[in-house]
Amino acid sequence: MWISDRWKEYEVIDASDGEKLERWGSYLLVRPDPQVIWSTPKTDPRWRQFDARYARSNTGGGHWNVHRLPEHWALHYQDLTFVIKPMNFKHTGVFPEQAVNWDFITDTVRRAGRPINVLNLFAYTGGATLAAAAGGASVCHVDAAKGMVQMARDNARASGLENAPIRWIVDDCGKFVERELRRGKRYDAIIMDPPSYGRGPSGEVWKLETSLFPFLEQVQRVLSDQPLFVLVNSYTTGLAPSVVGYMLDSILTKRYGGHTESQELGLPVTNSGLFLPCGATGRWLAPGV
Repeated sequence: MWISDRWKEYEVIDASDGEKLERWGSYLLVRPDPQVIWSTPKTDPRWRQFDARYARSNTGGGHWNVHRLPEHWALHYQDLTFVIKPMNFKHTGVFPEQAVNWDFITDTVRRAGRPINVLNLFAYTGGATLAAAAGGASVCHVDAAKGMVQMARDNARASGLENAPIRWIVDDCGKFVERELRRGKRYDAIIMDPPSYGRGPSGEVWKLETSLFPFLEQVQRVLSDQPLFVLVNSYTTGLAPSVVGYMLDSILTKRYGGHTESQELGLPVTNSGLFLPCGATGRWLAPGV
């Protein structure tokens, strides 16, 4: 498991009965988590002192019960700054477990010793984009949701990266890749965080179990002649990290050499000493990386 344990302003304080108690800077949030199927005594008084709690509805979805919370606030990680804003479906605009991937991205780009051009697909609010830019890369940030791209731009501005070489694209990722292929555009590194399920602009169905492999085959065609890495995240329940690694291996290692790594992502839980599983990541790395 790759653990994101370098946070100073974020913490999973406790986890029990399908929920986690988190510290986001000065604020305490309680949010549901499907991985927390164990039950431990909620003796920490902060369980009852939360600033906001996301309650699931029996009919699907849910809502925030807010006691004390601003509309948004800043959270810092290393040299990056994120705008935190509780949104629908329990999200806050940041997935803290991704910090271990941000560290990998920044360090790998920085050590490359050459200009690196990064494509970030399904890029959400830009954590990986900012990490790549902080390492010195040029980045193309692509997400179909205009609001998420705006939040990513806000995060770049808050991080002092508003003038970094980042292209902000609101588009369907599959259609964008097709156009980049026709334009002959190439990238040295690719990052993607595809959804478990979705629909394209023409109503085409995206289901990760059947769509990811052919999409990877398509995306690898925009790699340059000297690719550095490809990183794929997945939050699809039941998809083992090794499966993500096997897909990368079968497409990329066969063609370019190098090797793959794959692990669960995790966050330390302060009160219990456990590590909360938070999805899976696979990384293909070029020879010598």
